[in-house]
Amino acid sequence: MQHTTGPASTRRAMPGRLLRLLSLLQSRRQWQGPELADRLGISRRTLRRDVERLRELDYAVQATTGTAGGYRLAGGGRATPALLLDDDEALAAALALATAAAGAPAIAEGAARALTKLEALLPARLRPHLAALGGAAAALPHRGAVDIDPARLALLAGCCRDGELLAFDYRDRRGATGRRRVEPHHVVTAQGRWYLIAYDPERADWRTFRADRIADPLPTRRRFTPRPLPAAGPAAFLARAMAEADYPHTARLRVDLPAEQVRSRLFHTVPGTVAPDGDHRCRVRLAAHAPELVVHYVAAITALGAPVDIDASPEVAERLHSLGRRLAR
Repeated sequence: MQHTTGPASTRRAMPGRLLRLLSLLQSRRQWQGPELADRLGISRRTLRRDVERLRELDYAVQATTGTAGGYRLAGGGRATPALLLDDDEALAAALALATAAAGAPAIAEGAARALTKLEALLPARLRPHLAALGGAAAALPHRGAVDIDPARLALLAGCCRDGELLAFDYRDRRGATGRRRVEPHHVVTAQGRWYLIAYDPERADWRTFRADRIADPLPTRRRFTPRPLPAAGPAAFLARAMAEADYPHTARLRVDLPAEQVRSRLFHTVPGTVAPDGDHRCRVRLAAHAPELVVHYVAAITALGAPVDIDASPEVAERLHSLGRRLAR
């Protein structure tokens, strides 16, 4: 692995060729320039450029004198190839590792170890920046965050990448468990949880599965041709699926504000849908597994100051009446 740094002109050499050059230099005490260029299938001029590139990456490649000239890897240089990242990518990776625990508390320890190793592999000039990110960067954890085994996420993602049918036991929100066999498409994180988006051939439809409710995932070694996702992307699909989910607690609102104003004036995306109802009104459908969450968003929309008509499920309606009486007092 290599760390590509500096201006764009220094990044154009093929990473695979540089790795092979480094491997050859490590395999023999000294190489003659023409022989090394021949082994790599490149010109001597290109070889000289690649050697300069390795030097920029902190490898101590020394030129030797002689009729044809040669190269050797001096002692004290890098023994382990560095990461194939430029400066911006390295800092972005460090920032992601420093804030990873907010989305998945279970990976906090692994992220801290990875950040330490990343810092050790990068050039000295970048290490103060990584140390600063590791010591000062943080993210506010989501209150609904659920721990998830990183190995399970990696298995799910691998099946998505390889187009491999996946079987697992799944416990739904009502507690019922059943065996599923699906075509995995993407893993997506939202609101502190991870979800698997997959096509379920038995039900002939797309489904989302909470990763923490998946048990005994088993790759089947059977391949499939991925189907086009019926959405602009995995995140958009998950947002739509969550908005349309059949939760037991609901509320339907007619609001005397345009839909775009309702969306823009709320601090969070609503757990439901906001649809236009003419030019100056909209309809809002809210649904959640807990009545308190529906009441929270009904109150937030009512606080926008526009007239609102509300039709809610019994438990939500009772809590709204109780909230109204408390506020009136």
